[in-house]
Parts: sequence; C-alpha cells; structure tokens
Amino acid sequence: MANVGAVISSIRNIMRQDRGISGDAQRLEQLGWMLFLKIIDDKDIELELTKDDYITVIPSKFQWRNWAANSEGITGEELLEFIDSNAESNKGLFATLKELTSNINPERAAIVREVFDGSNNYMKSGYEMRKVINKLNEIDFNKTEDKQIFGNIYESILQELRDAGNKGEYYTPRAVTQLMTQMINPQLGEKVLDPAAGTGGFLSAAIDYVRENYVSTIHDEPVLQKSITGWELKPVSYVLGLTNLILHGIEVPDYHYIDSLKKEYNGITAKDRVDVILANPPFGASIADGVETNFPASYRCKESADLFVILMLQLLKNNGRAAIVLPDGSITGEGVKARIREKLLTDCNLHTIIRLPQSTFFPATVATNLLFFQKGSPTKDIWYYRHELPVGQKSYSKKKVIQFEEFQPIIDWWNERKESEVSWKVNIKDLNNWDLDIKNPNKVEEVIEYNRAEIIEKMIKSQSRINQLLKELSL
Repeated sequence: MANVGAVISSIRNIMRQDRGISGDAQRLEQLGWMLFLKIIDDKDIELELTKDDYITVIPSKFQWRNWAANSEGITGEELLEFIDSNAESNKGLFATLKELTSNINPERAAIVREVFDGSNNYMKSGYEMRKVINKLNEIDFNKTEDKQIFGNIYESILQELRDAGNKGEYYTPRAVTQLMTQMINPQLGEKVLDPAAGTGGFLSAAIDYVRENYVSTIHDEPVLQKSITGWELKPVSYVLGLTNLILHGIEVPDYHYIDSLKKEYNGITAKDRVDVILANPPFGASIADGVETNFPASYRCKESADLFVILMLQLLKNNGRAAIVLPDGSITGEGVKARIREKLLTDCNLHTIIRLPQSTFFPATVATNLLFFQKGSPTKDIWYYRHELPVGQKSYSKKKVIQFEEFQPIIDWWNERKESEVSWKVNIKDLNNWDLDIKNPNKVEEVIEYNRAEIIEKMIKSQSRINQLLKELSL
C-alpha cells in the first residue's frame, strides 16, 4: 500500500520545480484535474468489472490507463503535445475532453466536459508532469485502504485551497460534518442539498451515513445515487468536490458549478425544495454585484452567510430539516440580521445550537455555531450546548484537530436533554431582538481571589519589569 501522504508531498515538491506553476492556487487546479482523470478511470475500471453493460465515456486514447499508467510512457515535449495540442488533425486531451459527448451516458460526459472546460494545464515541463503522473499511479483508488488514507490527505489539500486565499471559505473538519449529518439523520430517498458545497465534505458524509445505515438491497443504491445534490461557485473547489463524490461511488454526481445566491428566489417552487440541507455557507466573503436584489427587500444585505440563511429557508420543504454552520456575527446584530433571525425562528423550530471553540476551524479563529432546525412550526425553546476543548488542551491546531469522539457527550445528551454547566434552554420569549448569542447561565465562572499582600507583590514585580524594559530601550 502506498504512503499516500508521502506521495502527495512529493507531488507538491515536483510541481514547485515547474516554471509554469505560480503559487498554490495554480498547483491545486493542476492537481485537481489530474486527480479527477485518474479517479474517474479507476472508478470506470471498477464499474466495467461489476456491470456487464458499462462503457466509459472517456475515449480510449485519453483513458488514464492507456497513456499515464505506464511509468515509461510518453514524456517531455511529446507529453505536452498530447495534453495541449489544438490541431484539428491531432486534438490533445484538453481540446477533446472540453467537447466530449456520449449517446450512451450523456450526463457523465457532461461532467467531464465541464471539468475540463473550467481547468487549465499550467505545467510547462513534460518531464516534471511525468514525475507527477508516476507518483499518482502509486495510489489505487479502488483499494479501500488507499481510499481511506487519501481521505485524510484530501483534507490537507482542501486546507491548502483555503490557505491559498479563498477569503470567507473555511474547511469544515470531518468530525463536524459527521456530527451534523448523524444528528440530522438523512433517510434513504430524502433529497439532500448543500448549496455551498465546496469540496463536497457534507455530501460525502451524507453518502457514507445513508449507505451505512439505510442501503441494504441492490434497489437502494440507485435511490441514494439520485438523492445527493450540491452547488459550488469556485472552480477548483467544484472540481475537487466532483472528484470527491465520484470517489464516494456516485456515478453521475448531481453537482453543479453555479452561484447559489443567483438562483431566482421567487422562482423556487415545490419541485425545487429538499428534505435535508447540510451546509457551511461562506461568511465574510464578497458577493457578486447586485446579487442581494435577488432577495426580498427586507432581507437584502452584503453578508453572504445571512443571504444563504434566507435562501436555505426557501429551499427547504415543509418539515424539512437543516444543520448549518454560522459565525457569531450571524446569530447576533441589529437591523437586517435581526429580521433574518426573526424569519428563521418564525418559520422554523430552531431546536438546538451547539457553540464551538474559536479554534475549531484552525487556522481561522472564528467563533462558530452549529444550528439545527426544522421548517414548518415556530421556535418555542432553544437548547444550547457548549462544546469544550479536551482537558489540558488550550486550542485546536494543525496537529490537534477536533475529533469525532469528542462529540460523544453531545450524542449522549441529544435525546434526553438536561441543563448543566455546558447545556441550557432558552425560551423564545426571553430573547432580546431575536439575539441568539446567549451565554450559559448555569456555568459558574471561576473567581480568583488575592489577599492585599499578594496584590502588592504582583504590582511590584510588574513595575520592576516595566522599569527594566524602559532602561533597555533607552540605551
């Protein structure tokens, strides 16, 4: 079994040697389409073995197995021409796949076409590209072990995507997506949507959850295949998300490269509404000029997260359920923010808010909350639960990410709720201007008491240190 972490690290270093790639964003886009092409070929090989009538939509010449799998295959200028050629008599990989069609499987062909129409080959050295290809070939995405390990590496790639400058976009830790999915409990046949799907973390969590708990016959899997939907605006996130869903066994992902906030608000009808929404909408991110005019006048604003709340309320069926991530800035505030919260609490039963430590989305230090609600009846009581850091740990970090096991107390508490030092209930009548930023009234704050002598001693030590610093600065 390949050391997948070492493979991805090697690929990163190889790409840094190529003069055509400038910065993380281009490297991730390059890696995105290459991963997509390898993974779709690995899944095609699997489907060809398990389905008698399955035929891949990728032309034989451009199937990964036929031009990339051989470590001694084409390289250098020949490889670059194979990828980039626009000659009518000898179209390269990009020119061919951008125009791909298929009478047998037009939907899967359309996915391939959309990926390559929005991607670029930045590499200028066919020799460095061959090295990257050979490294990717060390991973077999049809092996359960490699796929599971790659899931962890995939997360590090997504974190790099965020660190490459996507303001307002924060990778949702896998533990958080798992908890939200388990608590919302999507059923087989329920339509699940993430309108800010990014790289597909919530949707892949929903696929795994439904498949593990509700898919038991050969007739169930096709139902699951048609029940997962995602929308994403950023091109690199879109390609990685599409690849993620294919890796999770969705043959033709219902995953679209669109700006959700531009979806005509008043045009959303019963046929567009869904049973479940799982999402971490971007917050603090810029929105397209004028996009707020797509929404009712009383809810128009420039904050993307707040607009997504209004959109999601419109997209939910009556009795539909949602679990979403929102920053503190969206659960408090005056004016339009208060009006949006009023609509949420009036149209839906916001039954639970889980408050997370600021470092949960490391390296971002954003105070975030998990909101769980059901559309159709107004809120009466809201239960709060504050998730605490593990004992002895000051914050989450790159090496100490949040773990699903930490949420076991929340899972145990969920069905038999009691107030405690970490949980409390608030009646809707006690809210001030629909403000949801409610502190725990049950938590006893630690009071540190000093006697007079101790206070004087501390002040003397502090003053002495100040005098020493002033002396050093004056030299």
